[in-house]
Amino acid sequence: MKFLFDLFPVLLFFGIFKWAQSAPGTAQTLVSQYLSPFVGAGIDTAGHAPILLATAVAILASFMQIGYLIGRQRKVEPMLWVSLAIITIFGGATIYFSNETFIKWKPTVLYWLFGGVLSVSALLFRKNLIRALMSKQIELPDAAWSRLNWSWVGFFLFMGALNLYVAYTFSTDAWVNFKLFGGMGLMLAFVLAQAFMLARYVEDKSS
Repeated sequence: MKFLFDLFPVLLFFGIFKWAQSAPGTAQTLVSQYLSPFVGAGIDTAGHAPILLATAVAILASFMQIGYLIGRQRKVEPMLWVSLAIITIFGGATIYFSNETFIKWKPTVLYWLFGGVLSVSALLFRKNLIRALMSKQIELPDAAWSRLNWSWVGFFLFMGALNLYVAYTFSTDAWVNFKLFGGMGLMLAFVLAQAFMLARYVEDKSS
């Protein structure tokens, strides 16, 4: 359930974009009716209605996520606050300038920010954030924690670069598909690879 909750804005973004593509006239009407006050003066939104609607809904969904957690008196993880700030800034710029480039940069900024935090924390503060998050669930030698931390740094850097490659090489429709299915698939594959690596230490400890 938490996985789906975290993906809530992405799923809505994908769904609204696909719907708006299938109903361009209705999508353009909704943009004119609800988003025109947020679009810069004189900027033509024709042809950008699907990405503008999807972006606006994703921003609202991100606020709803945090509002729900606060209303239930639950902890809001720092990642959600960071994601909210980034999608508000880059999504807001996408709507104001009617330019999809900004929202396409959002995943890359988020990936590289996470990778930067992990690397700066390890290099400057000698703190392994992956270890801090997972040490209660599993015990590993120091070298394994270090490899795990740097593998996540490498993965985030790779994903940020791959997102830009897809964004600038393929159509917006292809990028939206990659954002959901490609991003999820690669993340799942990476987590499974990490699980196989960690299983070796669990087996060694139990033997």
